[in-house]
Amino acid sequence: MSQATTAGYDALLLISFGGPEGPDDVIPFLENVTRGRGIPRERLAKVGEHYHLFGGVSPINAQCRALKAAIEADFAAHGLADVPVYWGNRNWDPYLTDTVRQMKADGIRRAAAFVTSAYDGYSCCGQYVQDIERARAEVPGAPEIDKLRVYYNHPGFVEPFVEATRAALDDLPADLRDGAHLVFSAHSVPLSQPGRELYQAQLEDVSAYVAEHAAPGRPWKLVYQSRSGRPTQPWLEPDIGDHLKDLDAAGVRAVVNVPIGFVSDHMEVKYDLDVEATELAEKLGLAFRRAATPGTHPRFVAMVRELMLERAGTDRPALGSLGPRPDTCGECR
Repeated sequence: MSQATTAGYDALLLISFGGPEGPDDVIPFLENVTRGRGIPRERLAKVGEHYHLFGGVSPINAQCRALKAAIEADFAAHGLADVPVYWGNRNWDPYLTDTVRQMKADGIRRAAAFVTSAYDGYSCCGQYVQDIERARAEVPGAPEIDKLRVYYNHPGFVEPFVEATRAALDDLPADLRDGAHLVFSAHSVPLSQPGRELYQAQLEDVSAYVAEHAAPGRPWKLVYQSRSGRPTQPWLEPDIGDHLKDLDAAGVRAVVNVPIGFVSDHMEVKYDLDVEATELAEKLGLAFRRAATPGTHPRFVAMVRELMLERAGTDRPALGSLGPRPDTCGECR
C-alpha cells in the first residue's frame, strides 16, 4: 500500500481515556485521573464504589480492544492490512507513552491518531493533543502523530445514533410510545472550561439532527450528566436527573435517553445512565429506554478509515448545520 493511498500514514493510533481492570486498580486509576486537583481520598473511594459494582472493571478497555479489532478488520477488507493499529490510554495501561515507544521501536514514522471523543473542547480534544505532545517528548525520535479531526457530525457517528434512537423508541410499550420525549445527554463540563461554548453548540446541533431524522416533531432536550466538580463551581446544566423530575411533573410518562456525548458504553453510561438515571425513572414511574452508543457499529468503524484517508484531500462529510471541523481543536487550548 503506497504512502499516497494512506495519506502518508504508516500506522493508526487509537487513543482513549483508560480504566481499571480489577478491584486493585480502581484507586490508583482514580488518582491518575485526578492528579493535581487535590481530590480527597474519601471522595475517590466514593467514586470507586461505582466501579466495584462492576467488579472493579471499567468497560472502556474491553470496548477499545473490540474497536481496535474492528478497525483492523475494516482496514484489511479495504486494502490497508499493512497499516498497523496501535492503542494507548491517557490514564491506564496501555499508557500512551509506552505505546509511542513501541511504535518507534517498530519503525513507525508517521501515524494518524483517532481519539474516542467526538467533540471540540479542552477535555474532549485539546487535552488529548497535549497528551500526544507529552508522550512524544518522552520518546526521543518518536514518530509524527497527527490527531484526526473532531467527528461529532460525521455520518459515521451520527447515523448509528439515528438508528439506535428509533430502536429505543420502538422498544417502549406501544401505548406510551407516541408521548415519549427524547432526552439527549452528554458529560457536563465547567462553564469556565476553554472551548465550552463550541462543545455546547456542537451538542445542540447534532442532537437536533438526530431528533429530526429519528423522530420528526417529537419533543427533545439536551441535558448533562456526570459532573464531578465542586458544588460552588458552575457547570453545564440541566442535570439529567433534574430534567427527568421536570418531565414527570409535566405528566410525561416515557423517555428515550440518547447518550449523544459518548462513543461507547463506558462507565458514565453504564453507571450514570443505566443505574442512576434508570433507577430514578423507575421511582418516578417513567418508562425509560436508553439508546445504544456507536461502539463497534460498522458505520462508525468505517468512519475511522475515512477520517484518515480524507487527510489526502478527499471529501469531508458532515451532517447538521455547522459543517466539517478543521484538523485542529477549536478554541480549547
